[in-house]
Amino acid sequence: MAIAVLFLPEASDYIASSPQESLSLARPVSQSPFVLGLQSAAKQHNLHINVGIHVPVAVKAAADITSNPVVPTVPKSEAGSGAGAGAGVSTQQEEPRTKLFNRTIWIDADGTVRDAATYDKLHLFDYGALRESTQTQAGTSIVQPFDTPVGRVGALICFDLRFPEPAIRLAHPPPSSGWKPAQLLTYPSAFTVPTGRAHWEVLLRARAIESQSYVVAAAQVGNHNGKRVSYGRSMAVDPWGKVLCALGGIADDGSVEDGAVGQLGLVDVDLGEWDRIRESMPLVRRT
Repeated sequence: MAIAVLFLPEASDYIASSPQESLSLARPVSQSPFVLGLQSAAKQHNLHINVGIHVPVAVKAAADITSNPVVPTVPKSEAGSGAGAGAGVSTQQEEPRTKLFNRTIWIDADGTVRDAATYDKLHLFDYGALRESTQTQAGTSIVQPFDTPVGRVGALICFDLRFPEPAIRLAHPPPSSGWKPAQLLTYPSAFTVPTGRAHWEVLLRARAIESQSYVVAAAQVGNHNGKRVSYGRSMAVDPWGKVLCALGGIADDGSVEDGAVGQLGLVDVDLGEWDRIRESMPLVRRT
């Protein structure tokens, strides 16, 4: 059986031990050895790849580090949605600084990165000691669902999982948008252990049920450095909320389960089932 798509986690290129290290490691998409390697592998194996990476971006200094506007001279292909000239950016001359986009990209089977499928994380994780906004620039918008061999995909990332509105917007777009509904939502992630234990599965199943879409969440797992451990338990859920696949993660005693690192799961996406669920339980939204 041929595999059509490989879904990889958030921040698959690296997880750094500090904001400074993360900034030093980031490369533009077109210059990233990690991305170039994936492009080559996609072409060699006739495989589509969805993956989370870091991308450097110049931003203007601002008091609120979570809302720094992107400098308009950044190439659109690297700057993300809404980042071009005229996007409400002041013309005042200020010294730009470098931050990162937490980005997910789609590599087609011919090895090309599909620009229209590029999404930058909207909701940044600022919780406890982890302050993602210190080095990361928030995205500005969701991306229209795009066609793939496993259906129309709606791209989201990790902490976006806690907000149902983007998922519903992608899976049940208003008629005025002209969008076709996403059939599969992606949440490449790197959940912490405490939040993963408490909320990971229930959030994924909730997003699948309320959006009536497949959900695929490839998750980082195990120890990255002395400061970071990820919960793991990559999961795929069908539009009825049934867990189709759940991989290994962090055990109750804090150890990494045997075989969890490097584990792969195989899931069949049945778009006929997607149709049947929506037809049998139509959700007519009134809010």
